[in-house]
Amino acid sequence: MKSSLDSGEDAEAPSSQSMNVGLACGEPRPASEFEVLLITGMSGAGRSQAADSVEDMGWYVVDNLPPKLLIPLVDMMTSSGSKVHRLAAVIDVRSRSYFDDLSAVLSHLDDLGVRTSILFLDASDQVLVQRYESVRRPHPLQHGNRLIDGIHEERELLENLKERADTVIDTSALSIHQLSTKLYEALLGSGPKTVAVHIFSFGFKYGIPLDADFVADVRFLPNPYWVPSLRELNGRDGAVSDYVLSSEGALEFLDAYEKALLIAVKGYAEEDKHFVTIAIGCTGGQHRSVAISEELARRLRKQGLAVTVSARELQKVDRQ
Repeated sequence: MKSSLDSGEDAEAPSSQSMNVGLACGEPRPASEFEVLLITGMSGAGRSQAADSVEDMGWYVVDNLPPKLLIPLVDMMTSSGSKVHRLAAVIDVRSRSYFDDLSAVLSHLDDLGVRTSILFLDASDQVLVQRYESVRRPHPLQHGNRLIDGIHEERELLENLKERADTVIDTSALSIHQLSTKLYEALLGSGPKTVAVHIFSFGFKYGIPLDADFVADVRFLPNPYWVPSLRELNGRDGAVSDYVLSSEGALEFLDAYEKALLIAVKGYAEEDKHFVTIAIGCTGGQHRSVAISEELARRLRKQGLAVTVSARELQKVDRQ
């Protein structure tokens, strides 16, 4: 992510990766199940950073898209059984036909029944001038004149669009992380529920994971490996899970760890960290860590968090 809110994103053309929608074959779905978010606003107000945050939320993002191209893109998305159901398009004002094009696009989306919303990013003239001067790039509407002339022309062209926007965010005093937090609040709400949690089990004898925010060691619990009837099973099997969770200290550990994680996740949401990885380890990653991971995931889901679970060592076995 850039070190400051963008001031030069308008000079970039759509990448081939962005335009490759990767539509999948299948039965068409009702248009009402699809969402389109138009990200627009003043050049230099943070559209590129907003696109990054929206993409992290699971939207398919197309950057710097001429409004007219949005119509065939949405038509493909809604008629070919695409797996893409949330499309965000970053659009900007490059020509005076912008409003005519965009008006037709919005009318077409309404006719299709696609849920459409507009996110408008703004900033004060003074801040926009500072951002452009810091990167030493011209405004897209400057046309050889003063920088402030281009800003004023764009603001005039966008005045009506700003009035019809569903969400307007002034980024003048916002850092990149503060802007991201604002976007999460606008699109997903606020608090811990905006944090996606992934829990995975592992075996210490195969190495400590490098990508975990938290690492818990459950080797203090009795090992089902030494129980002949449980040895060939794993922590996802009911018999192993019951054995592990009924062991002395297991529930007390889960109670305390759940409480600690909820405090941390709440803080992460406030600090614009929306992805958390938790690793649970035992000796071989087959029994105790798997059972504890599954139970911890169940508890956190009960608290309203979005949680996914995997088992590193079990995946290795499955691939063999």
